[in-house]
Amino acid sequence: MSASGGTKAIVAALGANLAIAVAKFVAFAFSGSSSMLAEGVHSLADSGNQGLLLLGGKKAKREATPEHPFGYGRERYIYGFLVSIVLFTVGGVFALYEGYEKIKNPHDIEHWYWPVGVLVFAIIAESFSFRMAIRESNEVRGALSWPQFVRRAKAPELPVVLLEDLGALVGLILALGGVCLALGTGDGVWDGVGTLCIGVLLVVIAIVLAAETKSLLLGEAADTDEVAKIREAMVDGESVTRLIHMRTLHLGPEELLVAAKIAVRHDDTATEVADAINAAETRIRAACPTARVIYLEPDIYDAEAAASGTAPTEPPTP
Repeated sequence: MSASGGTKAIVAALGANLAIAVAKFVAFAFSGSSSMLAEGVHSLADSGNQGLLLLGGKKAKREATPEHPFGYGRERYIYGFLVSIVLFTVGGVFALYEGYEKIKNPHDIEHWYWPVGVLVFAIIAESFSFRMAIRESNEVRGALSWPQFVRRAKAPELPVVLLEDLGALVGLILALGGVCLALGTGDGVWDGVGTLCIGVLLVVIAIVLAAETKSLLLGEAADTDEVAKIREAMVDGESVTRLIHMRTLHLGPEELLVAAKIAVRHDDTATEVADAINAAETRIRAACPTARVIYLEPDIYDAEAAASGTAPTEPPTP
């Protein structure tokens, strides 16, 4: 996904959530429904999250500096991680607290048509936002299943928006169920139960997002197919006879660092070795355009050292 990838989905989600948040707070003011209050805070938190994603995408485009020679690509991971924290604290924990209070001190829902009408409107609006996120994700998802896409995506924006929109839709259905049960039974406890369910849902989604963005922050290697392309492009069998070992690291969603030790012929001159390295870098960039930073160290392959286990080895296959 390009640096601007997912922007349409983020903007669509931001617009939908701002409108929905206002509608939910108005419905809460007229009805006193705790589900509406929790959902209003949820939509407000989601709006802030989309703002964070847009800010992170903008900051990540800054040019490299002497203090940050590899650029600011990981800013997108940092802001993605902040989103999970906001979703957990502002969304999930607040909903859990509000649900507990409503179950402990239930009260009837007033002007029932406000929460019901707003929830139906919100479900329709969130459906359009979710559809946009699915459409943009399908452009880069390839043959991956949805769980695989969330786990393996190097750009955090689309997985975050996908999970947020999914959580919003399920949360709205839970809120509508809680309100309808409270109205049907005359027992306001059901409104609190719906709010508790929303809180549990948001906490689970926040934990999943935190785990995935934490992995990106720690530094992930290139995907298996990208590693295979780099390997194939690096060795031409003439000037570069073998790949001794290699490490890859994502500096950002669209920027990959490649560091490798390559085997050259023992009788090559310094000029021939330099030409071999330059040619290998050109082949790597052609095969894998995200390989922006490449460091190749020439060496003479020692079969005895490799057999004895004293030579550097490849990292575990992901």
